[in-house]
Amino acid sequence: MSDGLVTCELICSSDEQDRILKPLENAIMASDQPIFTVLSDGMKLKEERHSAGPGGGAASLTKATTSDNESGIFSGECELCENHEAELDWFCATEQKLICSHCAIVGQCRGHSVTPLAARVSINQLVDVCEKIQLQALRVERFIEHTLTDKEQKLQAAANQAREQVLAQVSAAREALEEEEQRLLEEVQREEERVEQCLLTQQAHWKQALASLSQTRSRLVHTLTHIPDSQLATSAQEIADRVEEAEGVGEPCDTEQLNLNPSCIDSKLLRGLWAIAVLLGQNAHKTSFFKFDERTVSPLLTLSQDHFTLTFNNKKSRQPYTYDPARFDNWPNALGSQALSSGTHCWVVDVGQSAAFKVGVCYPSLERKGSGNEARLGYNSQSWVLSNYDGDYSFCHAGKKVPLQVVKKPQKIGVLLDWPSQTLLFYEPDSNAILHSVIQTFAAPLLPACAVTDQSITIVH
Repeated sequence: MSDGLVTCELICSSDEQDRILKPLENAIMASDQPIFTVLSDGMKLKEERHSAGPGGGAASLTKATTSDNESGIFSGECELCENHEAELDWFCATEQKLICSHCAIVGQCRGHSVTPLAARVSINQLVDVCEKIQLQALRVERFIEHTLTDKEQKLQAAANQAREQVLAQVSAAREALEEEEQRLLEEVQREEERVEQCLLTQQAHWKQALASLSQTRSRLVHTLTHIPDSQLATSAQEIADRVEEAEGVGEPCDTEQLNLNPSCIDSKLLRGLWAIAVLLGQNAHKTSFFKFDERTVSPLLTLSQDHFTLTFNNKKSRQPYTYDPARFDNWPNALGSQALSSGTHCWVVDVGQSAAFKVGVCYPSLERKGSGNEARLGYNSQSWVLSNYDGDYSFCHAGKKVPLQVVKKPQKIGVLLDWPSQTLLFYEPDSNAILHSVIQTFAAPLLPACAVTDQSITIVH
């Protein structure tokens, strides 16, 4: 029989080990005794049961059962097999139950996967498991008492610091805005007073001129009506003086001096904050959807099938285009397909591959034919563009260039057009840095406009 037991297959899955260890773990956690005392008591009970012999089996069984019931552990070892009246000291993995050795060899579990309880669960293993649980409990306790408490204190300190930082930054921004607001309002007030003074001066001057003209006319009319024709010759000099005096009054004309100068509200701080609010604020405007109008694309360029990319062609690869009155025939230009005359719009152009390009807007009436400046972006009064030629960045309008300080070559150029405020702004999308902005009174709708003479540029969506 012993040989048969040794050759049996021993299997201990994690579920089976939990089934055996759980009663012992509960007993240990519930007991007020130290863990080693509880386990040693169980070992003593087992030794007494085996030393009692055949004659003392019943007494030993009773004693063991009573002690096991009191301690709450090892009670399973004292149960007997219903079929063989033998101790249930084996575990059948197939049936998932405790059995005796007879069941394993000649009984109903013959041929099943069986394991001796002594091999499945040893006292040393239980001691190790319980010690690990105890150490883990201590680590959890320390984690709660020290780490989490410390984290909570640090959290409160960090949150308070963050609040103070937000309040400080908002306060600084608010203070700067209030100062800028006061400065701009005072500037507007001064400009208003200047224009009013000009208007008063003009009114006084032209009222005096009007009175002088009326007086001169009255004298000339009196001369014509009261002096005989024979005496007009003697009054020729007087008449000439009156005519010269009337001509000296001049013609009235409107001047810019009589208008409020828009630059009185020009503020880099306010414009920059406004642009950031438009681009990044909660109600930020999304990128407008634009394509290039194929009809406008110059023969010097190739338009991609999706109408987003313009590529400059060398002379060998140029393909003839059909004639179209909307097409640029000499300059490498192309215009967007949608005109803008209201709202706020922004779009982004990828220029990372090109060393020579222009990005901006123009009137639809921009000249398309010829090699003159009338069709050249930035060299006439109908186009506004940001230009780059081999690292030389500038803003171009009406043939005038404003040099731009660009520290790092931008991979993309963003264009922001706010029609209500008549503001055109160029920015770098990755950092939202403002490259240039201009306030202009636009007299007609605007079209996105681009030019490229190196590699390609692409409208990004």
